[in-house]
Formats: sequence, structure tokens, C-alpha cells
Amino acid sequence: MQRVGRHGRQPPEGGPMENGVGQEPGTPEPAAPRAARARPRLVFHTQLAHGSPTGRIEGFTNVKELYAKIAEVFDISPTEILFCTLNTHKVDMQKLLGGQIGLEDFIFAHVRGETKEVEVTKTEDALGLTITDNGAGYAFIKRIKEGSIINRLQTVCVGDSIEAINDHTIVGCRHYEVARMLRELPRAQPFTLRLVQPKKAFDMIGQRTRTGKSPGEGRVASGKETLRLRTQGPAVLEEGPSPSEEEAARRVDDLLESYMGIRDSELASTMVEAAKGSPSVAQLAQGLDSVLGEFAFPQEFVAEVWAAVCHPKGDKE
Repeated sequence: MQRVGRHGRQPPEGGPMENGVGQEPGTPEPAAPRAARARPRLVFHTQLAHGSPTGRIEGFTNVKELYAKIAEVFDISPTEILFCTLNTHKVDMQKLLGGQIGLEDFIFAHVRGETKEVEVTKTEDALGLTITDNGAGYAFIKRIKEGSIINRLQTVCVGDSIEAINDHTIVGCRHYEVARMLRELPRAQPFTLRLVQPKKAFDMIGQRTRTGKSPGEGRVASGKETLRLRTQGPAVLEEGPSPSEEEAARRVDDLLESYMGIRDSELASTMVEAAKGSPSVAQLAQGLDSVLGEFAFPQEFVAEVWAAVCHPKGDKE
């Protein structure tokens, strides 16, 4: 015996059902609620720079969240991560992860290795250090000037994190704060740096392929889109910078190093954007002061930035 519907008719075989009852023929189906447009699922591959299996991470919007995701994959503390490089396991300061990640980039995390202390005597005003930070509380050495005080100390290396100055911890300080502390140290008075070097692989362990390269090393992102990480708010997909914008950011980064002893590609890109939208040096100074006042940029530096972005040498009027 066949079961019939409420109106005595058998529901059409395979026909739509609503609340367990077949709909009348010709009755339009109720409109399904429009689903919100899903954000693209971005998955990145990662390894520990000294050697590890490959992990997959997603769902981060800033550097701290990125470190937390990497730490979760490898079962370590986020505070173990000193910095990350893109597409190479080497301590290559030209490949540092900054505010943007290409969609095809492979992320290598450099973690804490040995701690060392070195005594330095400041015989001249400049130590010869360029400092940057990882965006999560660690300032580290990005460049050592040839022939400088620090260059003569063989135990100090590019990539070393500065953990303390004279037993005063500087973990949590931004790079410009650390650079200022070092500049203000008196001459002829020895001081101590406590440094943490990145953990090293065991005699190039893991490089057993014919090419001798780790996965992703040397690869260049094929797409123009990048994931822009922000200190506040969600990460966004955007077009990569144009060659002229990249060159302007390099010029501003060089100015940051010469005036302040720091390098920061993300900060340089932010300043390029501000300069492009400022018709004069005075307006650029006002704009920078409103968003980056803690840096206390000198007026001559702001003028150099504006000139480097808006009137670079070699440009035709």
C-alpha cells in the first residue's frame, strides 16, 4: 500500500520535500538564503630553518598570529621563533618575511639557538650595527658595517637577536628603541650584549637532494598578488608593489639605516604611501607624526624621504 500526501496524491518521485511533505507540482522552490562570499583559503607551507618536516599553516592576519600557527605545527613556543625568511633556510636578510607574503612563498622559521655574551667598548659614536625586528618582540642584527667596532668582534653575527644590554632585557622593544639605546651609550665605557643566535642545522643536514636546496629555496612567486599582514585588522590580498614603488621603498629603507640605524621594509613601504599622498614636506611631516610619532623623525630626514619618493634623482621633470 502506497502512502499518499496530504491532498491524497503521491509526492512526485525524487521531487522536492518541504517539512516532510511533497510540494505541489509547479510550486516554485523557496529561495535558499544567499551565502556570504567566502574568503579565499590561503594555505602556506613552512619548515624550521635548521631542519624539520614540512607543515601547513593558514588563518593568520599578522606576524604574531603567523608565529603562533608555526609554533602549533611544530609543537614549540611562539617565543622560540626569532624571525622568518621566505624561500630560503639561510640567514639571508634580503629574504626576511616582512609585511607581505607572496601566495607561492615558502616560509622558513629560524628559532632560538645558543646564547652568548660579548663585551663591547664604544670607541666611536657608531657601532656599525643595523637593527630590525620581527614584529613580535625581538630585535636582531640585520647588517654589520665593514670595518666597524662590531665587525671586529667575530662572535657577533648577522641574524643574532639582541636579548639584553648590560643585563637590561630589551625583549619587547622595537628596533628603533634598541638603536636609540645603543647610540646613547657613553664612549670609552665597556658594555655587555647578550645575544641569541639562530639554531643551526647539523652540517647542512637535510640538503641531500641533487640540487642541495631545501624545498622552496630560490623559488620566485609566480603571481602578483600578495597577502598583506597588518598590525590591526584582517590581512588583505592586494597587488604586489610596482617596480617603481619597490625602488622608492628601497631608497627610504636606506635613509632609515643612515639616519636611525634600522632597516624595516614594511615601515619604508608605509612611508612611501604617505609621501605619495603628500604634496609637500610639511604635510608629509604632519602625516608621519600622526601615525608614527614615536619614531620622532628629524625634519631633514622627512625632507629626504619626500624627495626620494616624489623627486628621485634621475627623474625628468
